[in-house]
Amino acid sequence: MKQSGGHGQYAVCEIEIEPLPRGEGFVYEDKIFGGAIPQQFIPSIEKGIVKTMSEGVLSGNPMVDIKVTLVDGKFHAVDSSDMAFQIAGSLALKEAVEQGGVALLEPVVQLAVTVPESFTGDIMGDLNAKRGKIQGMDQIGGGKQVINALVPQGEVARYVIDLRSMTGGRGAFSMTFSHYDEMPQQLAQKVIDEYQRAREEAHKK
Repeated sequence: MKQSGGHGQYAVCEIEIEPLPRGEGFVYEDKIFGGAIPQQFIPSIEKGIVKTMSEGVLSGNPMVDIKVTLVDGKFHAVDSSDMAFQIAGSLALKEAVEQGGVALLEPVVQLAVTVPESFTGDIMGDLNAKRGKIQGMDQIGGGKQVINALVPQGEVARYVIDLRSMTGGRGAFSMTFSHYDEMPQQLAQKVIDEYQRAREEAHKK
């Protein structure tokens, strides 16, 4: 990707991006040879990229687990500056993401639901409808069972209300963060579309 900051703010950088394994964070690699960009501006490009990653591009959510390689660029002895290369890095990342696309990640929680055995079927059916993955069940005596499941956090934001409705107040649950997982494409596109609409509305005001 090549981007320049405009008149009086000359900066051109060419980057390549690639996904990293989950949890690897961010890697920035400089592969420029021959002084195409002076050394003092290399961190400026990274700074612009990191800022844009923290703000997000398509959905307003921070970006994680990508490698950015700086492969080429140009500068001007007078018009280039730290800010120009920050802007160039930011714009290059935005263009790369818009062309290549990204996967949206959603938080997944470990849910332990304790209910009378007579409600087990209803609870499992509801968790399946919430895209949950049943991990197993444990009998704890007193005619009660604990159902363990991994569920996208967004699906159980109102679980205290849902559980009360299904069990008449006879159920209890605990919830802890487990990991991030890729959101289904259909849902991810809905999130992206809603974010883009909100941005457009904000710009009209």
